[in-house]
Amino acid sequence: MRISLGAMLAIGLAGLQFIAVLAVVFSSYVTSERALLDHARELLSDVGTNAIEHSRGFLSPARGAAELSARLAQDQVIASDVPELLERLLFQQLQFAPQFSGLYHGTEDGSFVYVMRDPERDAFRTKIIRTGGGVRTTELIWRDKDYSVLERRMDPADTYDPRTRPWYVLARDKLTTVWTDPYIFFSSQRPGITLASPVLDGSGGVKGIVGVDIEISDISSFLARLRIGRSGRALIIHSNGDVIAHPDKALLKTVDSNGQLRFPDIQHVEDPIARAAFGHLMDNGTVSVEEETLSQFIYNGETYVSVVMPPINDNLPWITAAYAPESDFTQVIKMNRRDNIWIAVLVAAITGLCGLGLANYIYKPVRAFAVRSALISQGELDPAEPLPATYQELENANATLMQQIAARRATEMEYGKTFQLSSRGMAQIDAETGRFLRVNDKVTDITGYDAATLAGMTFAELAHPDDPRFLLFDAAQGSLPHEINRELRCQRRDGSTIWVALDAIMIFNLDGKPLHYVLTMEDITQARQTEDQIAELSRELSNLSRDKTLGQMAAGLAHELNQPLTAIAQNADSALYAVDQLAGADSELRATLHEIAEQSMRAGEIIKALRGFIRRDEGIRSDFDLTDLIQQTGHLVRAEARAAGVKVSVEPGPLPPIHANRLQIAQVLVNLIRNAIEALASTSQADRQVRITARVDNGHVLLSVADNGPGVDPNIRLFTDFETTKPSGMGLGLSICQSIVQANGGRLWHERREPRGARFNFTVDLAEVRKGAA
Repeated sequence: MRISLGAMLAIGLAGLQFIAVLAVVFSSYVTSERALLDHARELLSDVGTNAIEHSRGFLSPARGAAELSARLAQDQVIASDVPELLERLLFQQLQFAPQFSGLYHGTEDGSFVYVMRDPERDAFRTKIIRTGGGVRTTELIWRDKDYSVLERRMDPADTYDPRTRPWYVLARDKLTTVWTDPYIFFSSQRPGITLASPVLDGSGGVKGIVGVDIEISDISSFLARLRIGRSGRALIIHSNGDVIAHPDKALLKTVDSNGQLRFPDIQHVEDPIARAAFGHLMDNGTVSVEEETLSQFIYNGETYVSVVMPPINDNLPWITAAYAPESDFTQVIKMNRRDNIWIAVLVAAITGLCGLGLANYIYKPVRAFAVRSALISQGELDPAEPLPATYQELENANATLMQQIAARRATEMEYGKTFQLSSRGMAQIDAETGRFLRVNDKVTDITGYDAATLAGMTFAELAHPDDPRFLLFDAAQGSLPHEINRELRCQRRDGSTIWVALDAIMIFNLDGKPLHYVLTMEDITQARQTEDQIAELSRELSNLSRDKTLGQMAAGLAHELNQPLTAIAQNADSALYAVDQLAGADSELRATLHEIAEQSMRAGEIIKALRGFIRRDEGIRSDFDLTDLIQQTGHLVRAEARAAGVKVSVEPGPLPPIHANRLQIAQVLVNLIRNAIEALASTSQADRQVRITARVDNGHVLLSVADNGPGVDPNIRLFTDFETTKPSGMGLGLSICQSIVQANGGRLWHERREPRGARFNFTVDLAEVRKGAA
């Protein structure tokens, strides 16, 4: 009958434990009293060294923060005269250093920026004093940890002047980074120290001072955590005798004759043992220690050991001291004997050797079973091979393992064939990083990347660079989607753009932890192109139908308008003939009738040009003077401008002849000017102006119609048919103007004016350029 592995381990471990406990019970550790005292002194020395290093490490970030802020302000990396930027810098440094209670920056003109912790509101408080323009203001701001404003108010009663504070005066006089003596902060009533660093200008003068307030109560907390025997203590004494750190923080505050909080000195601190151990160090108001000093003293009949460490450095003349009773180290251990050490060593050696042999004996069949299982898993050994001699539990586990391996292999083969031979692209993607773990050949065909290259990429890198970043598998975004279905643009390795349809599901392990995504990908570029072509064809058919309707309507209107215009021209000629026959006829009447005849003929020419434009012909182009046309156009809209209270100014200047259809260009100018007048008429502003300018620009004449009205609504798509903001408009004016300008070889565009208004520009060809091109 085979012995159970569990029984073998239980018996062996229980026996070893019994032997070990028995040996420990009948043995004890002993050493000499002198060795223990030396150990106690070494422990106290290590405590002092640790306290010094902790204090140095606790305060060193303050020097770096102050000097960094000073250099940034000095080098103008951070504008020290911009309180908002300086406040953010101090706020960030205060968040990085939990030992800082406040950071501030004062300048020679009395300006001040102070960021401090506010434990009462669990927030940060900022004080900003501004002195610009001879006016002094004080603003208080409370912010949360995300720099969001909780409260903001002014403090007109504040009279704080940083230039009078000791830290400012000391740093300005010494022109270097300085430490103040420790003191009790007025606001928090906690012990602290201030470090100040000057901000120098280019000539060596002082522009301001950067300061850091540090609460040193954490040093007392560190001393309280130190274990020096059972009842030993460590404390820190300033060179003036003040006890500035003690395991019992309540002993660090006393009230002087003026009613102000201060530190107690070593001769009056409410720790009688500390007074007995270190009170003699104070001489004429100072404590001076040149080197590490170990000593013994007796208090209430008990012997104590103590250590005093020299100051941390010249800037921080802090003396670390520690004491502990000798009995903490020797009382219990004196009861043991040296010989028990060798007994314990001998028992440990025998127990270790026995345990090693027993463990090897127990583990030998387990190791053979583990090797056999690994070989079977790798396919290097047939599961039907005989099982080596082992434990019953391992034989049972082997049978179960073989069944699971066979089932897993069948599943893996089936999944592998499905994955590789799928007609759609398939991939496994890591749920945390989004990197490809495995891809089939279809994915490489779709993306153009080989499997090795994809193994070093994330799916987000396939997304088109012009589209928003597709962080499908970014675990940092919180809860991951279990299913994903969407279409997006991707960029192949050759730079071409494709559309793909994605379907992905999350795979979890038995503990519910995400393992990876199984993703299928299909190239739908051709389908999307077909959809776009159908949509484009639909738009073209719609535009064609609309153009045909408008053409028929315009042709009918042109035909109907020609008849009354012809009658007007004939009647005007008849009236002129009648006036010529009358003696003493009024010259103004003759001029009016002559203008009626000219304008009726001009209207006919406009209708003729409109019919030619609808028939898609270019109309008659000729060389003409643009300056005269601009002046005439301004005359035509003068009445409308006067009625709307709009001033129209024409500034064409001297221009060379242009080559275009004169009537069509006039139509564009009139339409743009009327649009500007209508835009100004809808406003209540007093100053309403439309300015028409023209100049030669790069081989063309550039005409501009600008107004100071409300501008163009950004939601309106300019130059698009049937887009209008006018209640009675058709939305065709700008579209027709653009078509006319393009038909005459130019282009039309819009520019936004600042602070308000709109400017429409269009170009026409110079007559010289046209001839040169011919």
